[in-house]
Amino acid sequence: MLRMHHKAGWLLAVAAVASSTIAGCSRGDTGATPVTTPGAGAGGGGGAGPGSGSGLGGALFPAGHGGSGSGIGDGEGGGCVGLECQRVVCDGGAKTTVSGTVYEPAGKLPLYNVIVYVPNAPLAPIPDGASCDRCGVTLSGAPIATALTDTAGRFVLEDVPVGEDIPLVVQIGKWRRQILLPKVEACVDNPTEDGAVRLPRNKAEGHIPKIALSTGGLDVLECLLYKMGLDAAEFTPEAGDGRVNLFAGRAIDGESATSRYRAGLNGGADFSASTELWSSLDSLMRYDMVILSCEGSDFARDKPEASRQAMFDYASAGGRVFASHWHNYWLRSGPGRFPETADWEEERDPDDGLPVLVDTTFPKGMALRDWLVNVGASTVPGRIEIDDPQHWVNAVNEELATRWLYNERDDEFEARPGVKYFTFNTPIDSPEGAQCGRFVYTDIHVAAQDIPGVPFPSGCTDDDGETHELSPQEKALLFMLFDLSACIAPDDEPPPVPVPR
Repeated sequence: MLRMHHKAGWLLAVAAVASSTIAGCSRGDTGATPVTTPGAGAGGGGGAGPGSGSGLGGALFPAGHGGSGSGIGDGEGGGCVGLECQRVVCDGGAKTTVSGTVYEPAGKLPLYNVIVYVPNAPLAPIPDGASCDRCGVTLSGAPIATALTDTAGRFVLEDVPVGEDIPLVVQIGKWRRQILLPKVEACVDNPTEDGAVRLPRNKAEGHIPKIALSTGGLDVLECLLYKMGLDAAEFTPEAGDGRVNLFAGRAIDGESATSRYRAGLNGGADFSASTELWSSLDSLMRYDMVILSCEGSDFARDKPEASRQAMFDYASAGGRVFASHWHNYWLRSGPGRFPETADWEEERDPDDGLPVLVDTTFPKGMALRDWLVNVGASTVPGRIEIDDPQHWVNAVNEELATRWLYNERDDEFEARPGVKYFTFNTPIDSPEGAQCGRFVYTDIHVAAQDIPGVPFPSGCTDDDGETHELSPQEKALLFMLFDLSACIAPDDEPPPVPVPR
């Protein structure tokens, strides 16, 4: 079982190992055949376990062969470079693999559609702010083995370099963490320690998207980010260096929205008003993602035309937006074709325990169905039961948006047919190949266990200071948040497996 650790200056170690390996390769042709398609596996259900080979009988790449698709030293006589020189060809069809499961920062829930790869160069910094991040672009670090996690969070990397301190990167969108595999044995599977391969909890561990979150009186979305494992120190005012900035939203009479940090965190500072967040495009563009908790009403005066245009332009420029319930005002009263994304109608809210169905007519919908079962949020595939459901959406405009969760007419719960989650890519009028941003809307109050209005993060924990367990609907939201983070691709296509350079 591989145990992961960090180590500065791994490239120096790689260079030292590589130089000795190249010298070994240059003693003459070993008779081995170079690998021609490194790391093309999609993660599948992939066989974990202690491997299928003896760890012996592998041959290093001969000199002059960099391995097809590596992008480094390709071509006759080009020679291998760096970790390429530590990949081997195994006897009898065996392979050198690394397998494992990728988790959210807390290390509890496996994640779908996470890219896992072995880099052969330093990773480039990830810039903050809205940007055009489409799938299919070249990954940083000149990967030589790549895979995607499946709906159980599992991955299998093939043709991994052998040796000590092999770098491993996990990435979804702008979430990225690099760790080191202490040792990779040749021609066997090398399973990673369960729970060790996860996304970063803080900026010291890796890169976390820059997130702005507006609180609200009827939803406590800030608690979801905290409960999924982000360190409290990453929640700061805008002037701080935390990756999450909290803004104070509104609440209806009788309710309250969280508006300050608890004593001991940022000095108990008050949050800036959410109106400052969406007052201009420049303010929004600082963030990779904007999360809007339900306030209990649309509070239209807080969202003038200039702010609605700024939110529209932010999403169109590659921003990612998650809007809960009454924040549908950005869509219903938004510019352009935002109002056309759904058939909007406010109706009586259904009763708690409403059965909600997963739309499985597209690849990611099928993935959500299976993932909900795998994480214990669903006992009947394709169905979850939710509390505090709302009704504002009768149906989506299929030309513009994708339905994820919906309910049928159910008299027992006094429910009309409705849509509970939908998404669309932006710019909304652009061809699929030119879309860079994404918008998620939910008609569910997802964080019903947590307490709004108390200093953050006190409302996210019980009397003993332990975080509340994620409910089924919170797990569904977590899936949607990471999908919101991911590279942009059409929803009617399965996520593409990154190809090594």
